Amino acid sequence: MKRIHLLTLALALGAAAPAQRWTEQKANAWYGQQPWLVGGNFTPATAINQIEMWQAETFDPARIDLELGWARAIGMNTMRVFLHDLVWQQDPKGYQQRIDRFLGIAAKHKIRPMFVLFDSVWDPNPALGPQRAPTPGVHNSGWVQGPGAKVLGDTAQWPRLETYVKGVVGAFAKDRRVLAWDVWNEPDNMNGNSYRAKELNGKEKVIAQILPKVFAWAREAKPTQPLTSGLWQHDDWSADAKLTAVERIQADESDIISFHDYNDAAVFERRIKALVRYNRPILCTEYMARGNKSTFAGSLPVAKRLRVAAYNWGLVEGKAQTHLPWDSWQKPYVDGREPAVWFHEVFRRDGKPYREEETELIRRLTAK
Repeated sequence: MKRIHLLTLALALGAAAPAQRWTEQKANAWYGQQPWLVGGNFTPATAINQIEMWQAETFDPARIDLELGWARAIGMNTMRVFLHDLVWQQDPKGYQQRIDRFLGIAAKHKIRPMFVLFDSVWDPNPALGPQRAPTPGVHNSGWVQGPGAKVLGDTAQWPRLETYVKGVVGAFAKDRRVLAWDVWNEPDNMNGNSYRAKELNGKEKVIAQILPKVFAWAREAKPTQPLTSGLWQHDDWSADAKLTAVERIQADESDIISFHDYNDAAVFERRIKALVRYNRPILCTEYMARGNKSTFAGSLPVAKRLRVAAYNWGLVEGKAQTHLPWDSWQKPYVDGREPAVWFHEVFRRDGKPYREEETELIRRLTAK
């Protein structure tokens, strides 16, 4: 009887063991089943931010269908798409239905999205309801963080975030239409050129506490898709000693390695080679800022040669206004003129490519 009791206890403890990061073998086997992944960071032109994209009153499936059709026509097969915890809190069932509808539209165009659960970039005070109009001439003037600073700084509200993570990941944990989960975008971004004065004091330390929990919550939902959070801030990831505390969490907890790079092709390649040491699939989940010498012509051939997934920022010029440069926060394009060179985006609102040579390059490189 004692042996049986001990065996039962051991089995119970084993069943309760936390889910673990994927092994290198599992991660590489998963990646080996994927095509070369090429896409963009997607918000339809009719939405200024992720709340407006997903709220019932402003969810725009017709526009989403149209724009994803343009993406597929040039060979794109994936999109990185931001979710928001407030929309889930307001209406979990309705939000789940809208995500399901989005996935149906994406699948129609043979596009598999990576969903982003949380984001530390831009306005730290998000709110539901009608979103403000774009600030004339300013890059991404209405984008919001999720969770907001008040929630992030209040551990009593973290159980709500846990409910959101487990709810949304659990709802689509076995859905083959979902490619992957990016648990937190640029988690330690302090938004120095925009909202620094409104940021949570000690944000980096709070992020270091909550980020491992978010990975754990997502894993408890038992997704069949991999988890990641992209390195973004520093230029040298070649050794653990060179990583910040948050970067080390991102690298240690990610099933697949992801990163951001808005530099020229030489820096892009150097960063990739610094990440090879993890022996895991590598995905660049943000790149392409023409004014910063990050271009399709420079970076995309490198990504193909090294078989690194590539997600440029943006797809269609719209309310986010990310065709304008970052420094438009300091020097707005208030007279309505276009910048000499678009910063991000591939298409104009009517579906015409900003540069035909870029869409032809993407189409040629993604052709089987």
